[in-house]
Amino acid sequence: MAGEGILSGGEQRKQQVWRRERWLVALGIVLHAVYMLSIFDIYFKTPIVHGMDPVPQRFPAPAKRLVLLVADGLRADKFFEPESDGRFRAPFLRSVILEKGRWGVSHARPPTESRPGHVAIIAGFYEDPSAVTKGWKANPVEFDSVFNRSRHTFAFGSPDIIPIFCSGLPHSTWGSYPHEFEDFATDASFLDQWSFDQFYSLLNRSYDDNKLRELLLQDNVVIFLHLLGCDTNGHAHRPYSSIYLNNVKVVDQIAENVYNIVENYFKDNRTAYIFTADHGMSDKGSHGDGHPTNTDTPLVAWGAGIKGPKRLSNSYQRDNNFRFVDDHKHDMPTPSEWGLTGIERVDVNQADIAPLMATLVGLPCPVNSVGNLPLQYLQLNKGEEVEAALANTKEILNQFLRKSQLKQSSSLRFNPFMPLINYSSVLGQIEDFISAHDYDAAMKSSENLRRLSLTGIHYFQTYDWLMLMSTVTLGYVGWIINLVLHILQSYTFLSRNLSVKKNQTQSRGSMMKKIYLTGSVLMGFISVIFIIEKSPILYHAYVSMTVFLWTRIFSNIQLLKVIWRLLSNRSLKSNLNLLATSALAFFILELLVSSFFERMLYTWCFLFVGVVSAAFMVTFAPQRFLTAAYVLVACWFLSLFTLMPAEIPDNTNLVIASGAFIIIVALSSMWFDATSEGNNFKQLITQSDRNKLKFPVLFYAQVLLVGLSSVMVVLSTTHRAEKRELLVVHQLVNWLIAGLSMILPFFSKPALLTRLTSIFLGFAPPFLLLSIGYEAVFYSALALVLMGWILVECTIMCVTKGKESPFIANLEDKLISRHEESTLNLSHIRVPLAFMVLFNVAFFGTGNFASIASFEISSVYRFITIFSPFLMAALLIFKLFIPFMLVICVFSALTKLLQVPRLGCYFLVILFSDVMTIHFFFLVRNTGSWMEIGNSISHFGIMSAQVVFILLLFALTNIYTKDIEVRSFSSLSRKKM
Repeated sequence: MAGEGILSGGEQRKQQVWRRERWLVALGIVLHAVYMLSIFDIYFKTPIVHGMDPVPQRFPAPAKRLVLLVADGLRADKFFEPESDGRFRAPFLRSVILEKGRWGVSHARPPTESRPGHVAIIAGFYEDPSAVTKGWKANPVEFDSVFNRSRHTFAFGSPDIIPIFCSGLPHSTWGSYPHEFEDFATDASFLDQWSFDQFYSLLNRSYDDNKLRELLLQDNVVIFLHLLGCDTNGHAHRPYSSIYLNNVKVVDQIAENVYNIVENYFKDNRTAYIFTADHGMSDKGSHGDGHPTNTDTPLVAWGAGIKGPKRLSNSYQRDNNFRFVDDHKHDMPTPSEWGLTGIERVDVNQADIAPLMATLVGLPCPVNSVGNLPLQYLQLNKGEEVEAALANTKEILNQFLRKSQLKQSSSLRFNPFMPLINYSSVLGQIEDFISAHDYDAAMKSSENLRRLSLTGIHYFQTYDWLMLMSTVTLGYVGWIINLVLHILQSYTFLSRNLSVKKNQTQSRGSMMKKIYLTGSVLMGFISVIFIIEKSPILYHAYVSMTVFLWTRIFSNIQLLKVIWRLLSNRSLKSNLNLLATSALAFFILELLVSSFFERMLYTWCFLFVGVVSAAFMVTFAPQRFLTAAYVLVACWFLSLFTLMPAEIPDNTNLVIASGAFIIIVALSSMWFDATSEGNNFKQLITQSDRNKLKFPVLFYAQVLLVGLSSVMVVLSTTHRAEKRELLVVHQLVNWLIAGLSMILPFFSKPALLTRLTSIFLGFAPPFLLLSIGYEAVFYSALALVLMGWILVECTIMCVTKGKESPFIANLEDKLISRHEESTLNLSHIRVPLAFMVLFNVAFFGTGNFASIASFEISSVYRFITIFSPFLMAALLIFKLFIPFMLVICVFSALTKLLQVPRLGCYFLVILFSDVMTIHFFFLVRNTGSWMEIGNSISHFGIMSAQVVFILLLFALTNIYTKDIEVRSFSSLSRKKM
């Protein structure tokens, strides 16, 4: 009966732990999702406000109509530089620069994607990061644009861009081609020709359509042609390919044709022309981050209202103080090979193009624009220049005043932006300067007022910064403390002692009620203040989460007392050991934080780990010298990959050779298994004599699929190299190989090494088919190190458990097929720490996962070539997750081998991840170069999301690892005796 009571009590405790863990995981997912959004409220609140009146121009419009040509994905250097024979790729636009217009480099701000770039050009503001939740396809907040202000807009181009600006615009005529036209297996320059043909057809139709002709002959008309060819060809063939460079010539020819037909049609010399690009293209055919190849785009302007070229004198001084949004200095030296060093170059921020276009056709600047009007492009007299600059300033000032008004109306205690308290007197002073024809003073005052207005806008965007930072930081600390308490009371020796200490249930229950009541009152009080101030709903979530977490901590006061008592009673040596272990763990986590900025740290890490691991094995298990040598070589081999470039160069031969290497690694594993008989060390992880191979041909079938995938790499790549569409039969075979190979591991025998080898072979074919270069070799290198990790843990097990009592003859020989878990102790911290290192190596071993541009789209071309963003993104993410799957499978197998609770180790992983998350939370930036800003957001997002996708990967890998069987060390020791 007593035994039954103990069992029922143990089962009851397990049920309590299980319920607590489900609740804790759910809380963790919600907490990280909510706190991940906090950076948008803290650093990146939407810049868009409504309720401002447009500011009309007070001088005649220089132009009657505007033609905007945007070459999507055209980077500046490929546009301006000459070809190998000395001729330039864009002869017409180059003649414009030399003879009749102005030119410069337009600096884009990340994310350098098509929608944010077009928003900056047409609306004059930089896309708020919250638009990422809609895939940059739509903005969560409506905004104003040059198209909105125009009398009529004609637009033709991509279905991903044109509808964004024109689908809800009643005074627009537009058209776009089907998505199916965007085929990465063809030369996409025909897309540019399509846009031109549509516009040409429109002009021809107008001769027979009087209503259409009247629309075209109006004032304030905007004509927009979106030319997607360079972007599509850049993705598919790289920006240095002949197809991409030829597309530059196509774009130039279209610009010339547009100019000729427009001038012949209107015959009034009242048309202004703007040619630019939304973003560039990296050497590997991607874009998104802040690299100069992505942010530097060409800008050429000519026609009505545009100044002609200005020759530079020897006394020309460059202004090196001003910096653009991509952190490039003002007026950077023009490369000599461009052949334009004698012509004045006027660089702009991308958002400056919107006020330039609005001023040219006499429109009010879009009310959400933050662009500065580049007067160097405009052919205006002094008075008109000041009027144009003042209108630009007033528009930005109106945004500041609206933000100030909104914040003041909802704040119990309002702190105004002091430098603009007397803005009205400054405006009056500028008007007085204009009346007195003191244009220089008026321009200086207007520019100063505009600069202060932009600073004031930033001030109100970060108004709640201190309160939110403090709340979220306290929330993360509270979550970490809750995790520590859960681990201590569920997975350590405390779990066995606490049940004895829960006698004072009534007093404890009374105290908990008071604590929860106090927390509820505090939460309600703060929520009332937020309601009065009309704060966003997420503010309530941040504070409620933080108060709730700390309320739970104080409700565990009895547990905290027990922990403190135990620490006080421990010896000084034990506490120093705890402190040293914690310091070492913190050092490793900080090293991992630094590795996000410097991948080479992993090289030094694995060089050091290889030496230390080998030395440990040689010292404590000298008979395993070859095993120690293997661990050393595996670690050093993996260390090479973080020395390689983050941008993976194409190397099909290396991918094919990787297939052979994968087969060799698998054969070596089988040899290790076959030679384990009579070797207790090997038998810890190899097959059991009571488990026979279910399907003798399974291993050979998996090897065959790896070989077949290598053959399909050759066939698929060859067809694409010949510019032929990927054959349907190739696609079907590739999908079949990838799907079938991932199913076969389920039928492998459950011995640890055999199952892991089968998993390694199972994910190899899809990874090979998604690889383009050295990352295919990384897959095998990572697997070798993971095997080394298992061997090191086996050695530690033999060394530590070999010191225990040899009296084990009465223990039965059994297999551990289900959790027979011991409690966690301090030394077990090494397992989640090693997992963290290897998991992050899977992130950064073959590139910079934190950069958007690291997603190599050509990786998916063996499965699909027709543009399908969701399917392509899913394939890219799947490729990135395959190394993670290997790491987690090995981690799960090790928890069984070491007989430690897997969920306990999972919570330790989350705890360590959140220590890094707090660090990255403080490293998020909204100043400096946008490459740094974008990466800081990515780093914080990656670490915040780990609680979710590590859990998902644990669930997925559990399908493969749940029935793994390992021998107990005691049973092997008994046999040896």
